[in-house]
Amino acid sequence: MLTLQEKLLFLVAVAASAVYAFLTFRAVYRVIRRGEGNLPSARAMASRAEGALRQWALEDSIWKARRTTSLFHIVVAWGFVFYFLVNFGDVVQGLFPITFLGEGLIGDVYRLLADLVTVAVLAGVAYLLLRRFVWRSPALSLRADVPFMAQARAGIPRDSLLVGLFILGHVGMRLVGESFAIAQHGADPFQPFGMALSRLWAGWGDGVLVVGRHAAWWLAVGLILAFIPYFPYTKHFHLIMSGVNFLTKPKRTSPGALDPIDFADESREEFGAARIEQLPWPRLMDAYACIMCNRCQDVCPATVTGKELSPSALEINKRYYLNAHLDELAAGAASQHDLLAYAVSESALWACTACGACVDICPVGNEPMFDVMDMRRRQVLMENRFPSQLKQAFRGMERNGNPWNLSGGDRLAWAQGLDVPTVAENPTPDLLWWVGCAASYDPRAQETARAFAQVLNAADINFAVLGELESCTGDAARRAGNEYLFYELAQANIAVLDEVAPKRIVTTCPHCLHTLGKEYAQYGGHYDVIHHTQLLSELVAANEIAVSAAETGQGTVTFHDPCYLGRHNGIVEEPRAALAALGAVVAEMPRHGMQSFCCGAGGAQMWKEEEPGDEAVSVHRLREALATGAQTVAVGCPFCLTMLADAGKEMQSAVAVKDVVELAAERLNDGES
Repeated sequence: MLTLQEKLLFLVAVAASAVYAFLTFRAVYRVIRRGEGNLPSARAMASRAEGALRQWALEDSIWKARRTTSLFHIVVAWGFVFYFLVNFGDVVQGLFPITFLGEGLIGDVYRLLADLVTVAVLAGVAYLLLRRFVWRSPALSLRADVPFMAQARAGIPRDSLLVGLFILGHVGMRLVGESFAIAQHGADPFQPFGMALSRLWAGWGDGVLVVGRHAAWWLAVGLILAFIPYFPYTKHFHLIMSGVNFLTKPKRTSPGALDPIDFADESREEFGAARIEQLPWPRLMDAYACIMCNRCQDVCPATVTGKELSPSALEINKRYYLNAHLDELAAGAASQHDLLAYAVSESALWACTACGACVDICPVGNEPMFDVMDMRRRQVLMENRFPSQLKQAFRGMERNGNPWNLSGGDRLAWAQGLDVPTVAENPTPDLLWWVGCAASYDPRAQETARAFAQVLNAADINFAVLGELESCTGDAARRAGNEYLFYELAQANIAVLDEVAPKRIVTTCPHCLHTLGKEYAQYGGHYDVIHHTQLLSELVAANEIAVSAAETGQGTVTFHDPCYLGRHNGIVEEPRAALAALGAVVAEMPRHGMQSFCCGAGGAQMWKEEEPGDEAVSVHRLREALATGAQTVAVGCPFCLTMLADAGKEMQSAVAVKDVVELAAERLNDGES
């Protein structure tokens, strides 16, 4: 137990630490609240509490990659939580003449757990420090051309070292203190590591051991009191902010469903984000939740193929800027720098494919993709600055309802000679086929449309299409930042669909699937939308169509999961079930299903030149497909079809790229059921 003088000193130290910590935490809170939007209600947070606690404690996403490192990290994280109890117990024993949790079974179990957790944390932190500073894992580095603030470039390794040493010092001195107690009072089988260490002090007198215990206690507890005010400035603030992230993050219908802009609000004069306080408040919290583990850039198509974009660098740049200007921003001052001046470059801004991989993989719930979308909105809606190639796509969607800028009257020209009724001819179909712009105007995608029409007729399905009533869903406009154009297209399409009142909608385009099924609901358009591979798997399972199995020697097939089919909508098994029914031998790529790699067309990339890098995203993905040895790359998206086919031409590859429904149409028995 502490002396009276030590108790008084401890209370003074606690008070000083608490005051500084309160001021820092209050400033961080005020800065986060500078962001756009309102906090969720207490009821909403209460409904999320259980799920948020589970996510925070189990760290579900962390296991998707780097299993060994993840194991050491979760040991440290769980140790951090357990040490709340340990530190409380040590303070209680320092202030009062009692044994924390007593001398019985509960106390024995507690001491055993504390001893084991202490050593586990020491091992975990030692591994993580070695990984960063000795082994210098490439996973923790950034490309030299990625925009990264000088303060961050110097601060990240410094923070990692300081926090690592703090944990080693705090936990290590706690173990040393326990070993002094064991050396003084006798063996304790419930502290095996402490007892092993106590052998070093054999023969020391009681006076020396008491001084050692007091010194170890003060170093262990004193490090905490010194560290707490500094804590919010470090990347290790994520230990707390990740839990807050899970608790307060708005629920989305999918990882990529963007928030709408209320254009009817006449008081709103600016759209999108130019300065950091114009980002929604959850995006500011993301900056404090990020630990820069770089898992996001490991899966980012732009980063992997050598573009300037790094989602983790974006988040860390934001945090270092917030911390550098914490007091003035907390006081309500406007930031003096554009996000493009320090957070991300213009090239990086337009390199994002909106694939959602960074959102899906992040173990702390961050959503850097949405920062990019907000900044794009600003560039398009307020600054009129965007890649010049997007002008034709915008103009085409505005004038003719399609990004190809071809006549709306030609939307059904692909169906000449086929039995494809319109809603005017068949006003009460069981299934409304939303054909989409690609299948209507792109010659290669039209082959998919004709194959699907063949399958629908073979299954004798009562279907119809909108024909000239159909217009672009606006996905490309929205993800390019032209939210107002998306809004106009959505309103027009919703009016048409509500008039038709379809029982069920099917589409061959995952982007149409996502927009119709997940994003039109923001404007009152609620529809039952399925992907054509889902319908196809239903048909073959119910024997609604008869297909012949693949011929021997035709080779294997690898399926490329479109981002907006798998990751954004969770449709993974149905395309594979359809391929299995066709007798195809499927060879999976390393990155498949929900963790699939992008083809490079998303985020409006289809309509512009790709930013400079080491290689095209589509080429990178096709190389992965070719490595499986498959003779056919099956897809379920017209954009993936185009990108991978073009990559094949560039690489002079003989691999065939076909939509799943094309493979099905080829194997219809005599072309009919």
